[in-house]
Amino acid sequence: MVDSNRPTNPKEAWAAIVEGNARFVSGDLAHPRQDIDHREKLAEAQKPFAALFGCADSRLSAEIIFDVGLGDLFVVRNAGQVIAETILGSLEYAVEVLGVPLILVLGHDECGAIRATIDASEGKMNAQGEFIHNLVERISPTVKEAQAHGLHHIDEITDLHVRDTINEMIGRSKLIAERIDSGKLAVVGANYRLTLGEVHEIVTFGNIN
Repeated sequence: MVDSNRPTNPKEAWAAIVEGNARFVSGDLAHPRQDIDHREKLAEAQKPFAALFGCADSRLSAEIIFDVGLGDLFVVRNAGQVIAETILGSLEYAVEVLGVPLILVLGHDECGAIRATIDASEGKMNAQGEFIHNLVERISPTVKEAQAHGLHHIDEITDLHVRDTINEMIGRSKLIAERIDSGKLAVVGANYRLTLGEVHEIVTFGNIN
């Protein structure tokens, strides 16, 4: 976004996310800030208005589903949006150095990482990769908690995983927790629906209204 209308607080940043997703869903896309002049300007410095921590699923191309352009989002992704030290460091960088007022944690329906973890809990996981198993182990506590409370549908478990991910983020990052408390930052957890293209808010820490 050009500096004159770049969102500067959590409310404005979330509004830009919601409006961009609405354009994507309707097909009335603006394709903003993707021209040569903007690309060259960004070579000097970046000033994204939000950070997105999402699943690495190829269908969650952040700039596309939120109809934004180069330099608008600071995107961090891995399979199943699982917190790790490198993830926390990247998000802290977005908050402290780049000054983003919003972190969006984005899950999606029919998540393969969640499905693999459910399969593992039932003894049906076929993957052999060591680090695939490590990823599944990180998601397993959420699956066990969900099942203990009678939640068995994959999308219900995914929503809980988004909540658990944010709780872990805030619990482990003093910087992020303090920025939320000060009102300078909000963290929104949401679910992306693959067929509809819609993003639905699950939980919010901080003020976006």
